[in-house]
Amino acid sequence: MYRPIFFASLLAAGSVAHAGDKPLYAPVPDWVKPAPPIDPATVRDDSPVFLILDNQQRLKDGEVTGYMETAARVGSTQLLDTLGTVKLPWSPDKGDLIIHRAEIIRGTEHIDLLATGDRFSVLRREEQLEQRMLNGTLTATMAVEGLRVGDVLHLSYSVTEKDPTLKGNVQAFAALPAEPFRVQFARTRLVWPQDVDIHWKANTGAVQPQVTSAGGYRELVIALPLPKPAEMPADAPARFRRPPMLEATSFGGWNAISQVMAPLYATDGLIAPGSPLAAEVARIKAAETDPLKRAELALELVQQKIRYLFKGMDNGNYVPQKPAQTWNLRYGDCKAKTLLLLALLHELGIEAEPVLASSQLGDLLQDRLPTPGAFDHVFVRATVAGESLWLDGTDGGARLADIHDAPPFRFVLPVRVAGAGLLPVPMRPDARPELRAEIDLDETAGVDFPAPFRMAITVRGALAELMRAGSIQASKEQLAEMVSKLITPYLDAPTVMTRSISFDDVAGTATLNAAGVSYPDWNKENERYRSTLDRAVARLKFQPDRTRPAWRDIPVATDDPHHVVIHARIRLPDGGAGFTLEGNQTLSAELAGTKVERTTSLADGVITTEDRVLSTGGEIAAADIAAERQRLDQARQHLLRVVAPATYPAPWQVVEAGKKAKRFDAILAQYRQGIADQPGKAEPYTNRAWFLERIYERGQAIEDLTRAIAIDPGVDTYLTRARLYEEMGDKTKALADVAAARKVDPASGAAINQLASLLADNGEKDRALTLLDQRIDEGGKDKPGFIAAKAEILGESGDKDGAIATIDAAIAATPGSPMLLNARCWMKGTLNVMLDTALKDCTKAIELSDAPQSILDSRAMVYFRMNRFDDALADLNAALDLDPGLPASMFMRGVVRKRMGDARAGEGDIAAARMMTPQIDRTYAKYGIAP
Repeated sequence: MYRPIFFASLLAAGSVAHAGDKPLYAPVPDWVKPAPPIDPATVRDDSPVFLILDNQQRLKDGEVTGYMETAARVGSTQLLDTLGTVKLPWSPDKGDLIIHRAEIIRGTEHIDLLATGDRFSVLRREEQLEQRMLNGTLTATMAVEGLRVGDVLHLSYSVTEKDPTLKGNVQAFAALPAEPFRVQFARTRLVWPQDVDIHWKANTGAVQPQVTSAGGYRELVIALPLPKPAEMPADAPARFRRPPMLEATSFGGWNAISQVMAPLYATDGLIAPGSPLAAEVARIKAAETDPLKRAELALELVQQKIRYLFKGMDNGNYVPQKPAQTWNLRYGDCKAKTLLLLALLHELGIEAEPVLASSQLGDLLQDRLPTPGAFDHVFVRATVAGESLWLDGTDGGARLADIHDAPPFRFVLPVRVAGAGLLPVPMRPDARPELRAEIDLDETAGVDFPAPFRMAITVRGALAELMRAGSIQASKEQLAEMVSKLITPYLDAPTVMTRSISFDDVAGTATLNAAGVSYPDWNKENERYRSTLDRAVARLKFQPDRTRPAWRDIPVATDDPHHVVIHARIRLPDGGAGFTLEGNQTLSAELAGTKVERTTSLADGVITTEDRVLSTGGEIAAADIAAERQRLDQARQHLLRVVAPATYPAPWQVVEAGKKAKRFDAILAQYRQGIADQPGKAEPYTNRAWFLERIYERGQAIEDLTRAIAIDPGVDTYLTRARLYEEMGDKTKALADVAAARKVDPASGAAINQLASLLADNGEKDRALTLLDQRIDEGGKDKPGFIAAKAEILGESGDKDGAIATIDAAIAATPGSPMLLNARCWMKGTLNVMLDTALKDCTKAIELSDAPQSILDSRAMVYFRMNRFDDALADLNAALDLDPGLPASMFMRGVVRKRMGDARAGEGDIAAARMMTPQIDRTYAKYGIAP
């Protein structure tokens, strides 16, 4: 994709040979029509900020004079900061800045800022130098002394512009503000001699400009603001989303612009015999005889040997510097690079011409009024063996394999002595992918566990050059952020532990290598684990809205042309035994304007996929939207997924077997690398602690959390360690950690709930309830959760009536909350009361919830109390099917199975629950339930 940093701005402004580098001071020109005077009586607190916004332009004798008058009301201290310094930019080599008025209006008082001796100072700093632009712009500034809130700042000034390269032609532009923009008086006005042929065009919707003649001049006036323009869908092509603007020019057509620009790119005699550039030509001739290869070598020379720097001063907006100067300076903008490349190609006997382009307008260019200002870029169209080659010297990393690529500019204007009209550019993806991702993912530790990965992303062209610059200048943190953004679209929640960048100058590519752990998204569906592998079709978006009658015939614009390849190898657990694939394993389809080609294989426990994604940047006709949407929806119904066997073990069994087989060593090695990569950071320790807890190594997890707290004592880290201490039976340390968390953030709702639970469990019920009541009285979005916690404490302390009354009140205040309905169902079940209504609560909560596993567990408790063991077992099985890692459901299933006479299976479930949560027997003993 082309980026603005690589493009020179071919600005619409002209040049003037005799201009000043200091602002001039003069009365308002007599051709200007004055705006209505400001009536202080009409200025109120609800008045618009802008009282006057008057833009008038005169096109005469090859010069454009732009007059601007503004009156802005200082309605607040923020506006005082904004308006308190006036900045007026102009280019002294293109014209003059003439200041007519600068005053403060305070009621009926007019304070003339120019009469008091305040004059504008001139800043000579190049404000766009960081964008590699030298435009010579100066800025006249004034700090408005004495300006107060309630004042009106009233300014008027003119800027003249004239460019000899336009051969007496002129062009003018004006943005046309529209509602809801507010202004008391605003207009745009153009005037030009009646005997001069000026063409104008206004994108004004239903409002038509007034054009009159008087005193030998034509006058065009548009009252502003315009009515709010009709909304357009964001995915409409550019030609449907015209910004409100007025443009005017003396150019009669695109041909005239082409002819005017042609002399600027004449190359005869620009490469002198015996010069360094002549030596470069000789070198290329000696190296290759094939015109195609010669063209590539010339392009490579311009791209690699000449750095980009826009130079807009000294008539530089349109006039390129000479090739010899560009070669000596070793910098140039798009004009200079284009002229150098043209000269080289012509010396090599290759037909070539410059073409003007717009990097922003797309297909809107063809609807614009023909002006030089419609273009902001120029590059080369060469012809070899009858084929057009689009050669851009401001791009980077081009190689012979890329010589047939086309830029994403819909139209260009060839620059020819005889003139030319707009020429369409073929829209097609590049021959080589601009990005190729190679992914190796190791999921051998087990389904739904972290997976070590290695990944290489290779980019070329401008992206490679950008990465080269970034690798040189970026800090380690910036590089890490860049890497994370690049790889995230191709992996599930990756954590990068190591990274490096390498370059292949022969291929013109940059390769990012990264390693770390990813967290594949496995979900239980129909009693089997499934994970989506499709990253091509799943990421396609096609949601055009054409429901409005005015939109029904508007086509849909797709992405710019692109070419991406994703190649992945995924190593499965247990050598892939029992794993299968479903969905589109092979694919060759055009979906939403993007072609997706896929191949997939599963062999020897390794899934190999390759997705090639290509887009031409074309449009989808309005009549085809429904069919296109249907094709994409159908493809999404068959996303490529990997399916685990139905007999795949539960997580606790995977952990048990994994420890024995040392399957977690590779994951732990990556976490160690992450800690080494970020010494002094807490996050690598909390990351490893999360994993250690998943494999039930709580002691080691606590050690890592302790290290993290020593670096960054955060609330979440304290609370996590507190929970682990509690699970290991150490309430004293758990209470200390929760207290420490509250010191960091006294308002933390999670800390308050955790502390209340610990206090109640420690026999300090009153203290726990006081803590919760304080937060309940404060209200807020967390109030229902605090009420539920209070009800649970009341119930566990034996106050059944108080518990039920508390949760009833919460549900009355927030009816239909599945969380509260589940809490009441669970409470009634654990208290063994009102079991019939408890069933209704749970059933209703299940209907309202998207993730009902905890509610199924609650209903199973109710069925258990009712001695309906078959129903309890069915609900527990369903909960564990949705989330096999629920220790509470595993424990209760063991209890139920033992009650039903299946002691062996029951003991197995209870042992698993104890491994997941060592204190689980103690928890259920509070409810009078023991195995």
